[in-house]
Amino acid sequence: MAQTRTQRQASANKAAATRKQNAANRSASRTKASVRTTRSSAAATARSARRTGREAARTGRQATRTAGRRLDVVSDRIDELGRRAQRVLYIQVGVAATARDALVRNVQTYTRLNSVARELDQYERRGARALGRSERVLTRRRREIEHQTEGVRKDAENIVERVKRLA
Repeated sequence: MAQTRTQRQASANKAAATRKQNAANRSASRTKASVRTTRSSAAATARSARRTGREAARTGRQATRTAGRRLDVVSDRIDELGRRAQRVLYIQVGVAATARDALVRNVQTYTRLNSVARELDQYERRGARALGRSERVLTRRRREIEHQTEGVRKDAENIVERVKRLA
């Protein structure tokens, strides 16, 4: 049977309504999926932001520690440089004080007659000891050489006597 114009319009309107309903359902489904994706992405972004914040804080703490360590190293080097400069100064002052003490001692020794006499007596005794020691060493060496030559002389005499007996 043939449909009337009103029936066709009603069928067309119903089909259009169904298409609109299906399109609305598809759109709602896509919107829900988009919301889930956006929510998931937002959560991931929030996690990433928190992680980035923690990493930034850790990096800041590490940078602070590194800067502190570098300052400690620089401070140690400056302290060492100060100690070296102080040592150089102390050495120079010590040398000057030692030279002054030696000069004062010599001036005191050689400005008093009895000190000069005592000093000369010490030099005399030291010289006598050194010469005596050298004489004893030379005497000992001379005796050793005489002993060795005496043995060689006796050996030579024995050889001469043997040769005479053989001849």
